[in-house]
Amino acid sequence: MNIIKGSSETPTATFPSETVSSERRTMIRYFVLAFLFTITAINYGDRATLGIARSSISHDLGLSPVSMGYIFSAFGWAYVLNQVPGGWLLDRYGSIRVYGVSLFAWSLCTLAISGAGYVPQTLAFPVLFLLWAGLGLVEAPAFPANSRITSSWFPIGERGLATSIFNSAQYVAVAFFAPLMGWVTQRLGWEYIFAMMGLLGVLLAVLWLVTMRPPAQHPSVSAAELAYIREGGALVDIDDKSKQTKHRLNRKQIQFMLTDRTLLGVYGGQYCINVILYFFLTWFPSYLHQARGLSLTQTGFAASVPALCGLFGAIVGGALSDRLLRSGRSASFARKTPFIVGMGLASTLCLCNFVQSPLLIVAIMSLAFFGKGVAAIGWAVISDIAPKEVPGLAAGIFNGIGNVAGIVTPIAVGYIVSLTASYDGALLFVAVHCLAAILLYLFVVGKIRRLALPV
Repeated sequence: MNIIKGSSETPTATFPSETVSSERRTMIRYFVLAFLFTITAINYGDRATLGIARSSISHDLGLSPVSMGYIFSAFGWAYVLNQVPGGWLLDRYGSIRVYGVSLFAWSLCTLAISGAGYVPQTLAFPVLFLLWAGLGLVEAPAFPANSRITSSWFPIGERGLATSIFNSAQYVAVAFFAPLMGWVTQRLGWEYIFAMMGLLGVLLAVLWLVTMRPPAQHPSVSAAELAYIREGGALVDIDDKSKQTKHRLNRKQIQFMLTDRTLLGVYGGQYCINVILYFFLTWFPSYLHQARGLSLTQTGFAASVPALCGLFGAIVGGALSDRLLRSGRSASFARKTPFIVGMGLASTLCLCNFVQSPLLIVAIMSLAFFGKGVAAIGWAVISDIAPKEVPGLAAGIFNGIGNVAGIVTPIAVGYIVSLTASYDGALLFVAVHCLAAILLYLFVVGKIRRLALPV
């Protein structure tokens, strides 16, 4: 059965004609990217709040490490379950509207968590579990929306760096918010960090809904920039309902989206890289505070150094991928190389099991998170290979499977720490996933090319 009709279509770095190149064009796409970066930083800042405040919340509300592991995982359960519906909402109602409503809703959830300290201790677990699950539920469309918006605003030859930049906001969020949250928690109480992040998100949601438009409808975009990004392979009309035809997936096409070898390899790679992310967001602050004896304020600053290295790595990985693509290397080589090299570097975090110095531990974690940043090319890959009829659905499945790590990692680490009274097994657990990701991209992910749905 030929399930990849037209699969010879390979993403290449295309360039505008001389006429378009000679015209003066705006650079609004970079302002849009800055907006995505800021929202994604808030997104990950909200996710990091519980990890930073874990020790204080556990003490105040009487929650064990296993209980906290399940609460951490609540986000992942809801986030994963809503990925496919969230992708469908993006394809049905457009990226701008769905993204803005999602941002507003998750900010309200964050605000609500600030009041969890007022409930009786007997209700603390279910209340926190439900609120953290609610946060995951309404955040679900965020990253598929980032992918759709980047695909519509950036030509293929600039997309690797663009996706790496918005993805690198996770590191900026930790680098900036972790020290601030640690200080606020120590001085004022954990409730204040949830209130601060929630209010910031509400304001940003209003600004997004008022000012943001698709490329062809944006009042500040020149005809030259629109032509440039369109000729470069950007899906400019992805949210233009007048230029779309309704496409209802049949059983064969749904099966293709869930069984194609290249898609499965990319889905699996995203799961593995997210194991690192969720360890960092949930248990890494506790590792520094409990296992290495740092204060909450010191923990915040220590966590920020690997995060900054992750930011640098993400920019390096995205820029390297785009440069390889523009130099004539195949899309497969340009996208896979940063991922494989980066995950190899990320696996070095297990070396922390053999050192005692907090300074050396931060140095090793910094190298590992630099590698994780270099490897964060998955969103460019899914943008390159997703069938053009269902980019939101493809991104939703990709992000949903990837974020199963948000369920598995917090629970697994909680049990490892509880049963062994050590974080050594937790670091080994993360390192094994780094090596598994390399094997997936080497032996399962095939040629990087635009896939076509079977008829």
